[in-house]
Amino acid sequence: MTDRPLQDPQPLRRGAGLTAWRQIADSIEAAIAEGRYGPGEKLPSETQFAERFGVNRHTVRRAVAALSERGLVRATQGGGTFVEAKPLHYPIGPKTRFSEAMARVGREARGELIHSAEAEANPEVAEALGVKIGAPVLQLVTLHRADEVPISVARTWLPLPRFAGLDETYRRTGSLTRAYARHAVSDYSRLSTRISARTATADEAAHLDLAVGRVVLVIDSVNVNQRGQRIQATRSLFAADRVDLVIEP
Repeated sequence: MTDRPLQDPQPLRRGAGLTAWRQIADSIEAAIAEGRYGPGEKLPSETQFAERFGVNRHTVRRAVAALSERGLVRATQGGGTFVEAKPLHYPIGPKTRFSEAMARVGREARGELIHSAEAEANPEVAEALGVKIGAPVLQLVTLHRADEVPISVARTWLPLPRFAGLDETYRRTGSLTRAYARHAVSDYSRLSTRISARTATADEAAHLDLAVGRVVLVIDSVNVNQRGQRIQATRSLFAADRVDLVIEP
């Protein structure tokens, strides 16, 4: 059930030393904690909250921003504000596949190609792919969703001319596994994984529907094909509040 008015919020305490936006944020947080708004549920609009509390929309927007900064809600452009769902268990192992991982937890996965371009391998990418510095590579920027919630944004490098045209295949299929299959890669596995964390940039936060400055988990990985050849270097950024990483043997 969505777009319900807030049920019996505490009235604002004027002149009590606590700002109106803070009181509104506390009231919404209490409603979430009590289960009046469940994980993934859409909250009432800013206008509805403003009318209920007798304040302007700017005050409500500040309250929602504070909740977003704490990872309690997810504000989307033009789509409203949603209660953050419980973190997804995301396994990392030799056969990590985003679509399969999401299917295991009952979520529908979707990949989207944001950008692709031919580039020159920098020292880090060259080492990961086992090519010379400056060698041509195909760079993909992709966004991955589970039930339309952004989970990760990734930058992937593939050696050229081996994978020329793979970006268009990915654009049509939304799956790296299916794109690989059309480029004579029947299977691939993880060679290495490195995990770190940092704050999201403005662009990264926009892609993931995060407040600027929220923490993202950074996963640097290298994949090899069925013959053990290095075919992919990827840096994936996961919204830290939305996944629990599980390392599998």
